[in-house]
Amino acid sequence: MASNLVKAIRIEQHGGPEVLKLVEVEVPPPASNEVTIEQHAAGLNFIDIYFRTGLYPHPLPHGLGFEGAGVVTAVGADVKHLKNGDRVAYGQSPIGAYAKARNVPAAQVVKVPNGIGFDEAAALMLKGLTVQYLFRQTYRLQGGETILFHAAAGGVGLIACQWAKALGVKLIGTVSSPEKAELARANGAWETIDYSRENVAERVLELTGGKKVPVVYDGVGKDTWETSLDCIEPRGLMVSFGNASGPVAGVNLAVLNQKGSLYVTRPSLGVHINTLEKLQAASKEVFDLVLKKKIKVRIDQRYSLEQAGEAQTALASRKTTGATVLMLD
Repeated sequence: MASNLVKAIRIEQHGGPEVLKLVEVEVPPPASNEVTIEQHAAGLNFIDIYFRTGLYPHPLPHGLGFEGAGVVTAVGADVKHLKNGDRVAYGQSPIGAYAKARNVPAAQVVKVPNGIGFDEAAALMLKGLTVQYLFRQTYRLQGGETILFHAAAGGVGLIACQWAKALGVKLIGTVSSPEKAELARANGAWETIDYSRENVAERVLELTGGKKVPVVYDGVGKDTWETSLDCIEPRGLMVSFGNASGPVAGVNLAVLNQKGSLYVTRPSLGVHINTLEKLQAASKEVFDLVLKKKIKVRIDQRYSLEQAGEAQTALASRKTTGATVLMLD
């Protein structure tokens, strides 16, 4: 495939959604280890906002987005597991998924089974793989546990609710409204706590008969850190996997002692799923649950590439439920 120009989002400075610019970029032929993907959909995630604002630094100018799905249109010389015409998706590429076409390292790309749409795959990869590493690797749930998961009605949260139910795990989900509570329960949450109206730590104590939980999964960060620690049983694990409310700073290790010799980890997807083989295995686990109807991908917001700024604004204001995707057709 010869070089061609495609529409993509770029930022030249950090700031609000107004820094997102729709431009034409050149897509060169793929390098030996890459494939060119004509994209049908890209997923939106909080991490995209962190890169836009500069919370996560990256040399400017750059694109945005890490998650997409589409069709392979060109294959690098050393790529063995993909060919032209394959339906594919990825969840942790180099930055720049908000684009109509792009080159992606083939080791980060997996085939998407028939029966899963491009929009579903784009909404699923990063979020589904996040739940996979959290539930099957960081703290391997066996079934029968009671756990706390923050922001249970969000894109990652709704997949977590369904996956927990499939494992026989009682997931207590925190939410910010009665509507979100209903949504989380409809997706398999065992119980919900509305943090805008209820004391989370007290409710966890009640729901667990005074025992607390062995693990808390917290993608919210600063606003929930103290509360999360108060919900964990002695020698339990605090999994801080995101900063939707801002980063956790100034952690006092003595507090972990006072609250019961707690463990803390700040994991990332890239370290847990760092080879093609691990990616294929984790993706298969996610895709199989979707094909078996154990996980339904809920896409509640769809935007065009031109509306990327609007989409990020909605995500940041916590007005969204489920997943948000950019439709690139």
